[in-house]
Amino acid sequence: QVQLAESGGGLVQAGGSLRLSCAASGRSLSMYPMGWFRQAPGKEREFVAAISRTSTYTAYADSVKGRFTISRDNAKNMAYLQIITLQPEDTAVYFCAANSGGDYPLSRTRYGYVYWGQGTQVTVSS
Repeated sequence: QVQLAESGGGLVQAGGSLRLSCAASGRSLSMYPMGWFRQAPGKEREFVAAISRTSTYTAYADSVKGRFTISRDNAKNMAYLQIITLQPEDTAVYFCAANSGGDYPLSRTRYGYVYWGQGTQVTVSS
């Protein structure tokens, strides 16, 4: 079992930046490809970014390319999502998740993501 806990969300103005963190406990995060998803009010949870076990591969949703950067530090059992140039449409609850599958291709759907955090709220004001 892996327990995941997100942090770093908050209320920011459009154009601002945030770094979301995902802390893992229970097992080494190095065993899992990691992903970030988000869910806006009234919408489906959507894929944002993913990273392979040793950071060799990354994948991003088209809507966030160039503004979001996923990273991880296996020694610290942490994953991160750096967000710049925040826009009001980025407002959502952001979740990190651990995938039980392989590194390539990285999953861009909820398929294979077996462990989830509780989420952290990001609110972007215009």
